Amino acid sequence: MLTRRVLLAALTAPLLPALPARAQHRAAPPPPLALPAGMSPLRDGAYRVAFLVGQSGLQAGMAPTLAEIGRRLAAAHAQGSGRITIEGHASGPVADASAARRISLARATAVRDALVAGGLEETRIDVRALGRTNAALDAADILPPGAVRAGERRPGRS
Repeated sequence: MLTRRVLLAALTAPLLPALPARAQHRAAPPPPLALPAGMSPLRDGAYRVAFLVGQSGLQAGMAPTLAEIGRRLAAAHAQGSGRITIEGHASGPVADASAARRISLARATAVRDALVAGGLEETRIDVRALGRTNAALDAADILPPGAVRAGERRPGRS
């Protein structure tokens, strides 16, 4: 009779294996961020940080929000996500591409430093100084793994 019970238990057991313990006890996703003036969400979990024309310093109130984004990206990395890209943009000066590149680099670096202050490892961040682009933005974009640059499409999507 014991074998009949074992067989019956095996036949009535779920067909799929049990989830790992860590998957069963996942925390609820964090609440959406309240973004300060000058910050906006983009697609795929990306963010845009606006800067004043010709300036590379963060606007008031942005540093704590960027630190929280850094904490969230660091937590996502602990679950296996990849690298983060920060793209700096500048609207000018039109006649000096080198100056525009330096401003965009300083902006991207300021955003990187704020993310690192929140706990994101600096070695996981790629910084790109785009200088003056056709969009003529005064901003820096935070692109988490899998995010697509503004104005681009994912392959296979129309």
